[in-house]
Amino acid sequence: MINNATENFVADTDVQWEQVSDLVRRKIMSYDDKLMLVKVEFEKGGVGQLHEHYHSQTTFVESGSFDVTIDGETKTLKKGDVFYIPPHALHGAVCTEKGVLLDFFSPMREDFV
Repeated sequence: MINNATENFVADTDVQWEQVSDLVRRKIMSYDDKLMLVKVEFEKGGVGQLHEHYHSQTTFVESGSFDVTIDGETKTLKKGDVFYIPPHALHGAVCTEKGVLLDFFSPMREDFV
């Protein structure tokens, strides 16, 4: 396995999946101390539990459909949509159609490595 914290180029096939729950798994694709990209794959019904963190987060919906809640407001987002989560905002997601989210964090999530 490569150390994707120090690689300029990262092949998807070189990064191992980490099982988060029965219906959710993720790959830490690339990061440094200021930025991190995480690929998260959801089966239908998979849940990203409500939580908060001090990081800014932007997420791109690569595929599928998700009911995303941020600070009590819920919207359905599909392929090509993006959402922003400010620091300390309570947020979570429910997958309504199998899909993949690309999470960008600033600074990087120390708790993920």
